Amino acid sequence: MLDRLTRRGIVVATVIGAIWRIAMLISRWNLGLVFNDSVYYSYQAQHNAQGEWFRLVFTNGPGAEHPPLASLLMTPASLLPHVVSWQRATSTLLGIAVIPLIALLGLRLGGRRVAIIAAFVAAVYPNLWINDSLVMSESAAVFFVVLALLCAWRFQQRFDYRSAIMTGGVVALAALTRSELILLAPLLALIGFRAQAGLEWLKRAVVMLVVVGAVIAPWMIYNATRFDAPVLLSVNEGITILGSNCDATYGGPKMGGWLTVCLNDVVIQPDEDASQLSRREHQIAVRYMREHVRRLPLVVGARLLRTADLYGLDDLVVIDMADQRGRIQSWSGIVTWWLLAPLAMVGWWRNRRRCGWILIAPAVSVFATAAVFYGAHRLRAPLEPVVVVCAAMAIAGSALGQRLIERVLNHPRFAALVD
Repeated sequence: MLDRLTRRGIVVATVIGAIWRIAMLISRWNLGLVFNDSVYYSYQAQHNAQGEWFRLVFTNGPGAEHPPLASLLMTPASLLPHVVSWQRATSTLLGIAVIPLIALLGLRLGGRRVAIIAAFVAAVYPNLWINDSLVMSESAAVFFVVLALLCAWRFQQRFDYRSAIMTGGVVALAALTRSELILLAPLLALIGFRAQAGLEWLKRAVVMLVVVGAVIAPWMIYNATRFDAPVLLSVNEGITILGSNCDATYGGPKMGGWLTVCLNDVVIQPDEDASQLSRREHQIAVRYMREHVRRLPLVVGARLLRTADLYGLDDLVVIDMADQRGRIQSWSGIVTWWLLAPLAMVGWWRNRRRCGWILIAPAVSVFATAAVFYGAHRLRAPLEPVVVVCAAMAIAGSALGQRLIERVLNHPRFAALVD
């Protein structure tokens, strides 16, 4: 049970975050789509609503440009008038729901002060709300990542089969939202590796991974009936890796990024489906990497630095603007990341023995994805709730933070907001 002060703090933070996100939604209500991934998510959801399940946006072929869950979540909104606006509202609702979930994660990992601080930071943190009225997958991905971390903490505490099953199921849902989140499966399966007997750990890890596979299997089987080449989660892997491996991304201000010019030499064959095209794009990218292998360590370093907002900032902002994230919002996200990331490292270090692996798993997933593909704020989205919680741990662990939170919670005007 939450005590009255903690509940009050989380409610007020959620209301503040909701008001801001709804204001962002209203400002974008009649805003059309631009030619980026939002076109896929929006039109795929509209096709689904019409009973044409997972077709290519501009042709009648089978489609799996991205995993299915983000589009499925937007499908009910696609039955309404003003389709794009209600799809934006779907992402906004997911973003609002993330605030109390982050607070709950903070409560489980660090107690009431961490929960309240995390809730308020999540409410105003630009790198969370900047995604919440876009027709993209980031808000849904963050939602499922926080749920997965909550389940993972329960699994670590109880180490029972039920918790392993729950964790595997939610991780699979995260992967069905953003394919790179499949990396969380082996990472979270390592929970208990050192603390538990070898055989007991292995049995639960296998159960978790089997559940992940079972939840993803229907999508894989469905794709096997539609495509000539195997498709695990999406056919987007080829274009993603090719777009980050060409001359323009191996040097200069765009190094470590992703560019459409890298795709210019790819000619679509009339007799190949999307899976075959993706496989061919992957082969072209691998060939380029082999031919420029000496340059690759520098490029990988640039990708990682971009992910940490330490390199290529102007290009990162340009990418954000192309995804309908404003320049000011993007820069505010960069500045607040610079403020929170060091605090998050302190908070993680102080709590590494209790929950270090659970909180580091999303970071490993994000930076591994960046090393293989490219560095961008979108790919860092699953890490943002961890940054919030760990920073809250650092603040709550300081004497100043403890005094501040108690003073705020007991202030009469604060109490009046809820009472």
